[in-house]
Amino acid sequence: MALLEITEKNFDELVLGTDQVVVLDLWAEWCGPCRMIGPHIKEMAEEFDGKAVIGKVDIDSNPGIAQKFMVMNIPTVLYLKDGKQIDKIVGAGPKKKYVKMLEKYM
Repeated sequence: MALLEITEKNFDELVLGTDQVVVLDLWAEWCGPCRMIGPHIKEMAEEFDGKAVIGKVDIDSNPGIAQKFMVMNIPTVLYLKDGKQIDKIVGAGPKKKYVKMLEKYM
C-alpha cells in the first residue's frame, strides 16, 4: 500500500477501520522539519506494506485531526492502535527512530 493521505473525511475508514498499528505523520507544507522526515515516512509505508497503516495528515487542510490528538507542534508522528494514541514522536529525527517505535507495537 502506498503512503496514504489521511483526511477528516477518510479518517474513520482508514484509521479506525483497521486492526493494524497506524502511523500518522502530522505535517504542513510550510514546515521545514516536516519536509525532512517526509521521505522517511514514505519509505516506511513501502517497507511495512500490509503490516501497518502509514499516512500523512496535512494539518492546514485537516485541523480537526490535530485537535483530536492535541497536537501543538509539528512534525508530530502519532502511533495509534484501535483508534487510540499509544505513542508519539515530536520533532524531526532519523528514520530508525520512527521504525523502532513502530516495531515496538507490531
